[in-house]
Amino acid sequence: MQARVTPIWTPSAERLSGCHLTAFARLAETVWGKELPDYHRLWRASVEDPGRFWSLVWDYCGVIGDKGSVALENGDDMLAARFFPEARLNFAENLLRRDDDTLAVVFRGEDKIEQKLSWHELNQLVSRLQQAMRAAGIQPGDRVAGFMPNMPAALAAMLAASSLGAVWTSGSPDFGTDGALDRFGQTEPRILFCPDGYWYNGKAVDIRAKMIHLAEKLPSVERFVVVPYLGDGADFAAAVPRAQTLDAFLSGFDARPVEYLRLPFNHPLYILYSSGTTGKPKCIVHGAGGTLLQHLKEHQLHADVHQGDHLFYFTTCGWMMWNWLVSGLASGAALMLYDGSPFADDGRAQWDYAAEHGFTHFGTSAKYIDSLRKTPLVPARDWQLPKLRSLLSTGSPLVAESYDWVYENIKSDLNLASVSGGTDIVSCFALGAPTLPVYRGELQCRGLGMAVDIYDELGRPLYREKGELVCLKPFPSMPIGFWNDPDGEKYRQAYFGRFPNIWCHGDYAEVTQHDGVIIYGRSDAVLNPGGVRIGTAEIYRQVEAFPEVLESLAVGQAWQDDERVVLFVKLREGVQLDEDLAGRIKAQIKNGASPRHVPARIVAVADIPRTVSGKIVELAVKNVIHGRPVSNVSALANPEALKLFENLSELGE
Repeated sequence: MQARVTPIWTPSAERLSGCHLTAFARLAETVWGKELPDYHRLWRASVEDPGRFWSLVWDYCGVIGDKGSVALENGDDMLAARFFPEARLNFAENLLRRDDDTLAVVFRGEDKIEQKLSWHELNQLVSRLQQAMRAAGIQPGDRVAGFMPNMPAALAAMLAASSLGAVWTSGSPDFGTDGALDRFGQTEPRILFCPDGYWYNGKAVDIRAKMIHLAEKLPSVERFVVVPYLGDGADFAAAVPRAQTLDAFLSGFDARPVEYLRLPFNHPLYILYSSGTTGKPKCIVHGAGGTLLQHLKEHQLHADVHQGDHLFYFTTCGWMMWNWLVSGLASGAALMLYDGSPFADDGRAQWDYAAEHGFTHFGTSAKYIDSLRKTPLVPARDWQLPKLRSLLSTGSPLVAESYDWVYENIKSDLNLASVSGGTDIVSCFALGAPTLPVYRGELQCRGLGMAVDIYDELGRPLYREKGELVCLKPFPSMPIGFWNDPDGEKYRQAYFGRFPNIWCHGDYAEVTQHDGVIIYGRSDAVLNPGGVRIGTAEIYRQVEAFPEVLESLAVGQAWQDDERVVLFVKLREGVQLDEDLAGRIKAQIKNGASPRHVPARIVAVADIPRTVSGKIVELAVKNVIHGRPVSNVSALANPEALKLFENLSELGE
């Protein structure tokens, strides 16, 4: 991908002077006694001495807790490194630092149900949940689960659990039964919060049968707490074994000041799950201190979140962006929660919400932006968005043409921040910065404190070339381990098995001449025709220029002792894949990428399989076309789509 020489957006002098990152850089200059005239110099200083950097983040962001005198021990050993080994803090205490009548949370469902909570009301709900959990015997280290829509009750239950030192783990109620069992069956929660149903794409979805089955298969769950959404929840609770409504669970507990148990920096906070498309999901354990510190840094220094901002990210409780979003409370932001289809009300639902509540930050997926490009909606024309300062995108690479579309059709003065990291680190390796220009097709920068580099297959650094994204030094949000991995061997192999003492993330990427980052796709999905490595994102960028194509997926097919590229396309209704369209797609790929990128076969399919968090599953499709089993189809939102790729005559030619 050729980077644009001139930026597509540059921050104004007013933005530069008023952002957190500028203030932090000036503080760093004073404390560290060195000049830091630009972002790259600040980034370099942050990775040269990680302990010093993260200690300053703690101070600048005002972490509540006892820091201790040691910021980092064993800093030369990624696996043995420990941040703030003397520290004690509580995650919930840092998020609930306000208790007044200003706005803390807004929830809107696609059915237009809306609920608002002030900081005081949120504290009261957390207090009652905390008391109810304590009465139920919840202790530090116990697991509390949410199988919930993105509602205030899920947020409050997480805060109550973490206030007691319990470990929160969550999924979305649209997970299939097997997907839920694959996750919660491993982590064995004692309490599980669930709704009496949810809304999606204009339909109320009843999950009663699913919850009855989960109750039979999850003996660790001592009680299911039913949060009403479709009704009052009473009939639903009566049908599910060991269930009671939220009102019954809270009965007898009046609100009082929330009590916080301060625990070590690495006390477990969350268990997140890998996508699980190659086996049972990995259960990734994240610590309270590292999650908090990393999110404070990303919200304040990279996303420029200020007290009173309105922070929105379209996510479910089964995606790490939910964990990222809710930490916004620690920076004083009001959370804008949404549940349902992003295209509800003909795509207007989210933009109505954004305009009515004055979103300052709008977070979404690259797939959503690309899909929006192919609709008649023009947010800049149809809605007033005067407060919107940042648009964040993740989930897959954001193609260069989508950058153009955002600035032309959403807002011209906007920090468009494509971000990339993952469930593995519950945060980002590369992301945005309010002081830097935006170049189309590029993530603005490597994250502060994240010693990101690019290596070749032999572990040698690459300069402005494509290779493996690695991290060379420890950072606080590294997992504290995998669940049920007592000797840590699975954890070591997952991230350090390829390059000793170096985190290998599994992304195929490049650091650009602007010190930005381009993500070309997952390393294990990289194509290799004729021995040349090709990132799938390079093909998708070209294909997504066609209005006839709604989605595409590229894989490598073993063919005649080599590998050939096969491109699958999901076409707009009424469009046929004829010779003309196939020829135009191939020509676009040849001219926009290279002749090696041109697929040997283009095949039209009715659907593209995706995980429940919306990511296309190239490896699963590759397994299907080679006749290999897909080990965990329950991780998919639409597993039936895999059958579309079986025994295709086009692939035998």
